[in-house]
Amino acid sequence: MRDDRDRWLTAQYAGAEDPWSYDSRWYEQRKRALTLAALPRRTYRYAFEPGCSIGALTELLAERCDRLLACDLVPAAVERARQRVAGRPGVTVREWDARDVWPDSGFDLVVVSEVLYYLDVVEAYAFCSRLAHHLAPDGQVVAVHWRRPADPHVLDGDRADRLIRATPGLHLLARWEDPDFVLSVLGRDPRSVAELEGLT
Repeated sequence: MRDDRDRWLTAQYAGAEDPWSYDSRWYEQRKRALTLAALPRRTYRYAFEPGCSIGALTELLAERCDRLLACDLVPAAVERARQRVAGRPGVTVREWDARDVWPDSGFDLVVVSEVLYYLDVVEAYAFCSRLAHHLAPDGQVVAVHWRRPADPHVLDGDRADRLIRATPGLHLLARWEDPDFVLSVLGRDPRSVAELEGLT
């Protein structure tokens, strides 16, 4: 464990199978539905989901991706996510720390859901820089952040969203904001779905 943030996260999984009630809360189900609906493409070649937790979003992303790499810092979360997606071809779940070297490259989708504000400002900037470096030329990013105060968040959700939207080389494609969370979709290609399909 590197610091108190890591220990806090580990303790959450030690105390509950589903510490944030991903499966039972309508808030979480709605957020996942909006995240999936915001994806500009029907399918992706190779997606990366850092901070996958117990795999609630992972199993839904798997339906839209040929290959999916899902990672989490906490071993207990990784094990639960693995059980959840067992038998799904093309899905790999492994331990990974968002402050470390990225586990692969060439991703045409990266889903950064409820991750960035666990990093400090320097770590978050480094994460976004690595994200841009490991994204495919046609890559897209979906970032989702809780907007209300929470421990042990270092950044608030709005600042985390602004930071990832400022990543050089990425264009804002869509954005959703309500009192609870903000969702931004970014891409290397600035064209909309309609433009890509020749409707405009």
